[in-house]
Amino acid sequence: MNTYTQAFGADVFPRAGDYTRRLAPAPGAVREDGAPGRAFPYSERHLRCVWFDPAYRPAPLRTQDGQTVIVEDPGRWNLEAGPDFLDAALRFEPGQRHVRGDVEIHVRPAEWGQHGHAGDPRYRRVVAHVTYYPATVPAEGLPQGAAEIALRDRLAANPAFSFESIDLTAYPYAAAATPPPCAARLTRWSPEERAALLEAAGEERLRRKAERLAQAIKEKGSDQVLYEEIMAALGYKNNRVPFRVLAASVPLELLRREAGGDVIKGYALLCGVAGLLPAKPLAGWDQETRGWVRRLWDIWWKLESRWQPVALTRTSWALAGLRPQNHPLRRLMAAADLFGAEGKLAALLAGMRAEAPEAWYRELVGRLQALGAGGYWWHRYSWSGARRASPVALIGAGRAAAILTNVIIPWQAASQAAAFTPDVLASLAPEEENSLIRQTAFALFGHDHNPALYRTGLRQQGLLQIFHDFCLNARSGCRDCSLVQALATPRA
Repeated sequence: MNTYTQAFGADVFPRAGDYTRRLAPAPGAVREDGAPGRAFPYSERHLRCVWFDPAYRPAPLRTQDGQTVIVEDPGRWNLEAGPDFLDAALRFEPGQRHVRGDVEIHVRPAEWGQHGHAGDPRYRRVVAHVTYYPATVPAEGLPQGAAEIALRDRLAANPAFSFESIDLTAYPYAAAATPPPCAARLTRWSPEERAALLEAAGEERLRRKAERLAQAIKEKGSDQVLYEEIMAALGYKNNRVPFRVLAASVPLELLRREAGGDVIKGYALLCGVAGLLPAKPLAGWDQETRGWVRRLWDIWWKLESRWQPVALTRTSWALAGLRPQNHPLRRLMAAADLFGAEGKLAALLAGMRAEAPEAWYRELVGRLQALGAGGYWWHRYSWSGARRASPVALIGAGRAAAILTNVIIPWQAASQAAAFTPDVLASLAPEEENSLIRQTAFALFGHDHNPALYRTGLRQQGLLQIFHDFCLNARSGCRDCSLVQALATPRA
């Protein structure tokens, strides 16, 4: 029985001891400050709320080595894997040293190592490790120069503070924090004026993409650039980099030459160079899977010696926590089907009809979703999973819409000088919403805004452009943001 249970009486809450024992560190684990059992009866999420909300966050803070820390921007609350807050802006005194990077929150400092962050590349940009209890992480644990900040003593010095006052459900979107100045300016704008702002920003984002692609086309050629961009889009946010590296390692011309029009041969080449072919069969595989993998190896072993120098390894890919339908093995099948033979890509892009953009968009998205139809992955999520009765598209509707908006439209503008009217662009379907879109919309329009305001692909692009132009680049948060001045008066 630990002291937390003893304090309230084991006879009153007899099962509490079992719960706290389950949460207790394993024998030999480090426990800071001599705190036995669950001496901190709140959660890490409480600490995230404290860091995020200036109404609760002590100011100023101090590092373990005595520096004063001014939090100019706590960063974006990360709702996905990786550090708790992204792109925070901190100022250290004395010296007026400005730092921008990520922030990780823990109850105890030792949790940095216990959670495996030291070897995780997603945590390399961490500039502050914020904990409740004071202590230090071994020098080799944190990224170089990362500050260690403990909250316990600073919170205890404020008699008005209580963790009980924090409404966990209000964060990060509905928290009643001070609205940013850009939102205050936009309250005077009509819905039509707000929509016009987003659409203008969206077109600017597409223009910049086209400008970048036009330069790449001069260096690599039109088809290779389209191939690399679609491959990167297939990787989504987790595997965008290895997909792009793979496309550069296996250029489109060589992929088609090796495949010789055979989609399966092209797929085996891509999987082999990606380092994703399993070395040996697993006990749980069914006969279809065993035959499928054997067929791929029969192709790859003849190619391996020539391609091994540029091959990636399995560790190149972010596979943990990935949705099964988004696994690179499934997406590579779609890529092999699209790029392995010369005519399929041309057919995909044919028939752009400016007078009927919505019909063309639906047709293109439908073709993307049909890639790999009837093949092994059409009814599978993994090697070991059971064959599904209903087909599962290798590219979902949201990802197909993202490829159309983020790749094909700017590529056509760059390679064919294609002009897109506002009506055509306004018809772009929305892609999957992500945390940047939601958080930028919240910052601009408040938590009670109508999501229909940005439920088109072009307006989503506008939110992303505003984020990258202003929210990401304002080095000291809202204080240095030029968007506030730009929004002083509505514009047609």
